[in-house]
Amino acid sequence: MEKETWMRRAIQLSEESVRQGGGPFGAVIVKDGRIIAEASNRVTIDNDPTAHAEVNAIRMATRLLKTFDLTGCDIYTSCEPCPMCLGAIYWARIDRIYYANDRQDAADIGFDDDFIYREIDRLPAERHKLMQPLLPEEGKKAFEMWRQKADKAAY
Repeated sequence: MEKETWMRRAIQLSEESVRQGGGPFGAVIVKDGRIIAEASNRVTIDNDPTAHAEVNAIRMATRLLKTFDLTGCDIYTSCEPCPMCLGAIYWARIDRIYYANDRQDAADIGFDDDFIYREIDRLPAERHKLMQPLLPEEGKKAFEMWRQKADKAAY
């Protein structure tokens, strides 16, 4: 029963977001049987293309828990995560993803992420945006510094 309750909260956040001028998306992060973070889409409110509900909720949860690792958490989203949010969920190490609407439902109302999913599968040189290596040897210095750093926090 709790899963449905948390999903209903994510859906409620998506509806509230629409009323407030945001996009129709909400997300809730749950750990140990309680909500630790909840957020809605604020792209148009904050003029921030990364302010998706899932990313906003992840940022809230990591600040609250004081860690970048959300292992042990589940996320409930009102819609199947876009490629950016899916990547953020994986980077945050969230255990499970539950969603209400799927990506086709989102496409049907003008949020079509399929183009980005297809772009990810292409080689960089074949993408619709120019992606070209520049100064790779100079760029490797920071990587070498990281490789040699003894006190790094692996993530």
